[in-house]
Amino acid sequence: MTSKYPLLERVETPLDLRELDEAQLPAFAEELREYLIDSVSSAGGHFGAGLGCVELTVALHYLYQTPEDRIVWDVGHQAYPHKILTGRKAEITTIKKKDGLAPFPKREESEYDTFGVGHSSTSVSAALGMALAAERLGHDRRVVAVIGDGGMTAGMAFEALNHGGDIDPNLLVVLNENQMSISPNVGAMTKMLGRLMSGPTMMGIRERGKRMMRKDSPAWRFMSRWEEHVKGMVMPSTLFEELGFNYLGPIDGHDLPTLLRSIRTAQTLEGPMLLHIITAKGKGYAPAEDDPVKYHAVSPFDRDEGVKSKPRPQKPLPTYTEVFGRWLCDTAEQDKRLLAITPAMREGSGMVEFHERFPEQYFDVGIAEQHAVTLAAGMACEGAHPVVAIYSTFLQRAYDQLLHDVALQNLPVLFAIDRAGLVGPDGPTHAGSFDYSYLRCVPNMVIMAPADENECRRMLKTGFAYEGPTAVRYPRGKGPGVEVDPGAPGLEIGRGKVIREGHKVAILAFGAMVDASRQAAEAIDATLVNMRFVKPLDTALVERLAKSHDLLVTVEENAVLGGAGSGVNEALAAAGVLVPILNIGLPDAYLEHGSREECLEDAGLHPDGIQASIEARLRALPGQASPAAGPVRLATGAVPLQGQHGETSG
Repeated sequence: MTSKYPLLERVETPLDLRELDEAQLPAFAEELREYLIDSVSSAGGHFGAGLGCVELTVALHYLYQTPEDRIVWDVGHQAYPHKILTGRKAEITTIKKKDGLAPFPKREESEYDTFGVGHSSTSVSAALGMALAAERLGHDRRVVAVIGDGGMTAGMAFEALNHGGDIDPNLLVVLNENQMSISPNVGAMTKMLGRLMSGPTMMGIRERGKRMMRKDSPAWRFMSRWEEHVKGMVMPSTLFEELGFNYLGPIDGHDLPTLLRSIRTAQTLEGPMLLHIITAKGKGYAPAEDDPVKYHAVSPFDRDEGVKSKPRPQKPLPTYTEVFGRWLCDTAEQDKRLLAITPAMREGSGMVEFHERFPEQYFDVGIAEQHAVTLAAGMACEGAHPVVAIYSTFLQRAYDQLLHDVALQNLPVLFAIDRAGLVGPDGPTHAGSFDYSYLRCVPNMVIMAPADENECRRMLKTGFAYEGPTAVRYPRGKGPGVEVDPGAPGLEIGRGKVIREGHKVAILAFGAMVDASRQAAEAIDATLVNMRFVKPLDTALVERLAKSHDLLVTVEENAVLGGAGSGVNEALAAAGVLVPILNIGLPDAYLEHGSREECLEDAGLHPDGIQASIEARLRALPGQASPAAGPVRLATGAVPLQGQHGETSG
């Protein structure tokens, strides 16, 4: 490290930080912010949230005896400064890369990462649990939860506040208000918190004061302090106080002396405390402050020029997300029954254009997946055809609502499930590894998996027309490059498609694995089938192929346990058809982060891995193996039906 960071180079852990004089902390925070900008601009990663939490991170680690005292970060987008201060400064440029730092706090990575996160709104519950356990076990430690106003929109956060305020634990909740999650925040809570900063009374006082006083004059500094007191008087803090929390704030979260003073005050008080701070996402880097959505997560960029939009090809291939967004707009033009719902993922789910063109049919419910699904169920009861656009990993959070409120009542709700399968750099917290498994067992569900972009549109059309619950699950990024035909018809439900006829081996591929399986099918002259439907399966096709081939192979980008391959096994067992089967998919483990291509290779779900697994299985068949063939080795995600060893029959 160069002398560009003279204070930061003295700090490897919070113990070193506490050796600094308090008067040095504002300068230290500026160095930390500059180091963060330099590091993330060169390597990529989550950007804006960390810049907004620099002063808070410094204050917490300075005043609390971490790691003995516990800090729990909500989601973890904002935890990069925390990682830099806790022994991982030199490694911060490896974040989200294979074998590098995890993108979110992770218990196995550092004793300072007290709770593994990745999803929103868990911090208060986890911190409350830590505080209660410490008290009951006689440990004298403090616990802090840091949650944003976006995370505070989820019901789970209020469940924890409701519980915590009733039992009086020693817990500090820091509410970091920046009016943003990934997209701008929505909902009554956000409006309540934002009313103070944007209301006409406060804005009028502030603007008149600016005109009357010279900036940085004693009068200006006095008015700045006075403004914080006025905020405290008009802020609707009653909600938190009625929940049993002593409320402090709101204060400027970038004013380090005030922040330190406020946290010290909280430390002197017993019982649950809520400190409300106001910050700017992207603080200290003007382009990120101006466009926090664009700078939420970034690829490497030149910090002097900012993030530049890449020139698009003359006829760009759409991503699956874009295919969904275009279908959504086209369908809304024709059918007013379409109502689209997102749990705070407008940009990620491809709904920006839809929001602009059809605002009356668009509903962003905030980070509230459970509410999103039951909201859709209520809409469907009244004759609407709602579409819930949601990531696979986030749909897990609304499983009870999917089961009881949608499927049990057989309501026509279409789930457009994005980021299915391995997502790469965001790691196991964001991987959509389980949706085949957790959806397949739900009665009334129709589950589709497109092999290409055009098939994705056809499946969306099929699901929207169906009078019951349906799911179309598709991966992150682009498909194989098939041109989309907006006029293409829907599909016959429960029918697969034979892509090539071969001999001995039949590969039953689901979704994105169809394209990955082509090379193996051609290399060994296997039959290749695009199954299309995970539920209902094309059982007639499966039985026919089982009777005419020596080996059935299922390939899916989902956990093998309980996945689409398991459905094939069950169908053959029910029909009394015996045939060797190999199920290839994700292993019974959480795969770590890396590029999507690296993760697929680690799981054996790339063309060479699929071919190697099939050839190994063929050598193991009775009458096929020879002593010279050597040991049989399956790729990571290749799992026989009867566990990890032995003959597989269905």
